[in-house]
Amino acid sequence: MASASTTPPPRADGRRADQLRPLRFLNGVAPHATGSTLIEWGSTRVICGVTIEETVPRWMKDQKVPGGWITAEYSMLPYSTLQRKARDSSKGKIDGRSSEIQRLIGRAMRAAVDLEKLGARTVWVDCDVLQADGGTRTAAITGSFVAFTLAIRKLMSQKLLAENPIANTVAAVSVGIVEGQGMLDLCYTEDVAASVDMNLVMTGAGEFIELQGNGEEATFTEAQLAEMVKLGKVGLQQLFAAQQAALATV
Repeated sequence: MASASTTPPPRADGRRADQLRPLRFLNGVAPHATGSTLIEWGSTRVICGVTIEETVPRWMKDQKVPGGWITAEYSMLPYSTLQRKARDSSKGKIDGRSSEIQRLIGRAMRAAVDLEKLGARTVWVDCDVLQADGGTRTAAITGSFVAFTLAIRKLMSQKLLAENPIANTVAAVSVGIVEGQGMLDLCYTEDVAASVDMNLVMTGAGEFIELQGNGEEATFTEAQLAEMVKLGKVGLQQLFAAQQAALATV
């Protein structure tokens, strides 16, 4: 990884190595959802919508597990990429990447919530990618927390919840090594050029929910790992602030 005294290579969009792409939340874009937001993160755009079912999965009933459940679905719309992406329904099954991401979204939301306080209900988090330019999974997680919070606020305003079940904030960001330089929040061209790619999912309390990282036909050192985690934490603090600002306007 380049030292602090070395001039880093210019990024595709002119950002500093430790700089996020522009970020914006547009809340209430899906009026039939209990809570929703459109997260615009650079050129990546994801609609996150939350709906509620007043029941729990059968396995919870059978095992007499108290509380509620949170699950997620993730999809990339056919026109979200440069070349048309076929819908999963046309293939008859969810592709491996989408399945992995929606499980990650569900785990991230459940890690932030006291499921017993949620009550005997299922929360569905649906994330639909309108436009992809890198970081769709991190955008989906970061946007899902905003949509989920809006949904919980609505349940509480309707007196359906006596206590807020949200225990912590959650956000996610990508980091990587491109041409030997650690970089925060990779866009698509940086992502495909990265020798190391990593996603950090964390709570506002600074605890890890998930750390996904791998070398793309490359290895990385412990020092590079530490630098990427440090960059990720810088970005996450900005994301938590952006989430709170988006929720403060409602």
